[in-house]
Amino acid sequence: MYLKSSVAINLNLIKNLKPEVRLGVLAALIFLVDQTLKLIITKTLEFNSEKIVVTGFLKIVYWGNTGAAWSILSGNNGILAVVGFIAVVAIFLNKHHFDYHTVEGQISLGLVLGGILGNLTDRLFRKHVVDFVYFYVIPRGGREVGFPAFNVADMAICLGVFYFLVISLKKSEKLKET
Repeated sequence: MYLKSSVAINLNLIKNLKPEVRLGVLAALIFLVDQTLKLIITKTLEFNSEKIVVTGFLKIVYWGNTGAAWSILSGNNGILAVVGFIAVVAIFLNKHHFDYHTVEGQISLGLVLGGILGNLTDRLFRKHVVDFVYFYVIPRGGREVGFPAFNVADMAICLGVFYFLVISLKKSEKLKET
């Protein structure tokens, strides 16, 4: 009974927070988890090294990415840092266009902003984004085939954008019904 009542109190506390605070807390949490894990990776692995976690499936790596997703625009770290900064400012100034008034919209924006800030911090202080999660397979008789390495910030950005798309689709379905 205690657990149930404490969860209800915590949910009410979250619901009573101002939208800016709720969004900021989630963005800060994503940022802190991302930067903490990147710090652990950079202190325990050498640059461009890897550690097999599950053979033929998952490696923890320490790779630097000076480009965007999938290393697109590789070597343009400075330009991408400016783009990241502009994105943060643009999202903040236009948050009302992203269902900011709803908890769902705040979660979506908090994920995206926390992710952008995590990767922007890497670009500014490390001169590359630290990627450390790498999924791969080795086909029979073949060489390793992998999904591009990524990090917590990348996951948060993708989840936030996906969640925003889900919110938008649900909203458009409701409009069609009326």
